[in-house]
Amino acid sequence: MFTIEHRFDATVITLIDEGSRALCEDATVRAGEDRITLEQLDPETDTVMRIELSLAQARDLAAALDLPEGSYRLGPKT
Repeated sequence: MFTIEHRFDATVITLIDEGSRALCEDATVRAGEDRITLEQLDPETDTVMRIELSLAQARDLAAALDLPEGSYRLGPKT
């Protein structure tokens, strides 16, 4: 399950883990003008872990999800 909120400065997507297996904490993806931030609570330390990706890194990650093992460089959009 997930939710989407459009805020003034970003679009916020919250990924909610569901199911009968061991569940992970909710993950929040905040897409801003120049970066994407992923946040998730670490229950062992009770702190929020944060990763920031540039838009180019996020684009590469999205492309990598559908590619086989290897090394790639994306070219400009045509």
